[in-house]
Amino acid sequence: MALCQQPGLFIDRLKLIHGPNSLSLAREIVGDIEQISPATEVRPHIIPQNDPWDFSEVYTSLRDFARAYAFDPEREDYLVNITTGTHVAQICWFLLTEARFIPARLIQLSPPRDRREGDDYSGTHSIIDLDLSRYDDIATRFVAERDEATSFLKSGIPTRNLAFNQMIDQIEKVAIRSRAPVLLTGPTGAGKSQLAKRIYELKKAQRQVSGAFIEVNCATLRGDQAMSTLFGHVKGAFTGAQSARAGLMKSADKGVLFLDEIGELGLDEQAMCLRAIEEKRFLPVGADEDAVSDFQLLAGTNRDLSIDVAEGRFREDLFARLNLWTFQLPALKDRKEDIEPNLDFELRRFSEREGMNATFNKEARDLYLRFAMAPDASWRANFRDLSASVTRMATLAPHGRINEETVREEIARLSRQWRSGQGARPVGEAILDEVLGADGAAAIDPFDRAQLAAVLEVCCESASVSAAGRKLFAVSRLQKTSGNDADRLRKYLLRFGLTFDHVVRSGT
Repeated sequence: MALCQQPGLFIDRLKLIHGPNSLSLAREIVGDIEQISPATEVRPHIIPQNDPWDFSEVYTSLRDFARAYAFDPEREDYLVNITTGTHVAQICWFLLTEARFIPARLIQLSPPRDRREGDDYSGTHSIIDLDLSRYDDIATRFVAERDEATSFLKSGIPTRNLAFNQMIDQIEKVAIRSRAPVLLTGPTGAGKSQLAKRIYELKKAQRQVSGAFIEVNCATLRGDQAMSTLFGHVKGAFTGAQSARAGLMKSADKGVLFLDEIGELGLDEQAMCLRAIEEKRFLPVGADEDAVSDFQLLAGTNRDLSIDVAEGRFREDLFARLNLWTFQLPALKDRKEDIEPNLDFELRRFSEREGMNATFNKEARDLYLRFAMAPDASWRANFRDLSASVTRMATLAPHGRINEETVREEIARLSRQWRSGQGARPVGEAILDEVLGADGAAAIDPFDRAQLAAVLEVCCESASVSAAGRKLFAVSRLQKTSGNDADRLRKYLLRFGLTFDHVVRSGT
């Protein structure tokens, strides 16, 4: 209201920004302005915001508004009222104006110094042109807020670890400034997939990508289906190809493709990936013409790819392309100061996922954190262990309140789990999940599961494919005049898209 009452300042058009819950207040303000400044055109504009104090959310929504607005600075003079809104909104307006996302000057309102009955309450105003040199110091002081406002990655990754924080800062700079592939390494469950999704969300918020986030675990890609899944196929390309398939790389066009466990890809698929990265082109199975897809590649692995290159299991040229930006994610046991913030994070995830609230009492929380942060807490599966632990406690908590008894039961459960896993490898059908991945194991018929699990166990116990073949075919080999047990085993494993080397690496 004061803005439209300033002496010597006439507002031709006012963009009134508000949230969806302020419709009645907005209508009231529009009506009041019509009375005090009838010539001012007021245009209400709704911007949904869940949390007006969240830098990432506020900055993104206001920047999207600014980018969509049809500014015409040659014909119009724009002012941004920096006096209203939360402090976060005021900082974001300043950043957007200083960075010239909004071609405007700032207007700041001040109330009258003496508020006596009958006085004019409109106060005074001052206009700030940030293009003038005397405001350079102000811009400098706001650099820290700008960094915080755009720190998307940290807002989704609870961490207190200094080294990890510094790495996230570097990843954020790379994600914003580069379209080169990024390689995320680290143990299983360290958070590679979550970080990849946050990188995508950051790039999308920066309007650097408009397509989808496509994620695939390469350990689930086996045999002839691997090429088709990644690169697609044309109708009739092979038996059963009754219709064309675009493939995951085509689905990632204009977006981000995350190849988790990229070290599990075969050499042929690696060669196709390299061409797709460098030329943005690839040949679908059975096709005569290339398909085109402009995507950014993120890759993840829990292996040392330099060793795989030396041993001929991974292409050196592809590794060179991936190794431009490589970031090693530490294991949870190496950043135990992050257990407490992630405990709260996992409780929130449980609440959102299950629709039920769960909290600790103070004694139970302290008991769990002492155990979780102890030197002998191994957290073998990293954040997967922590997520599963929180889910169990929250599910079993009486009336949604996690007490000391619930925590003691969970501590005992985790301790047994970690003790049983020390120096052991998966046995029984559990080895199927380790070698094939959960999705791949689920695709095996029950008829084949027990036999395949037994074969995989023998492979993991044997020094070579020939030694494994001699054990598995110990009876039938005696009844033959000649034969190659190793070849028989290789052919059996190939039925499931497996090789002996892969089984040994995955199952031990």
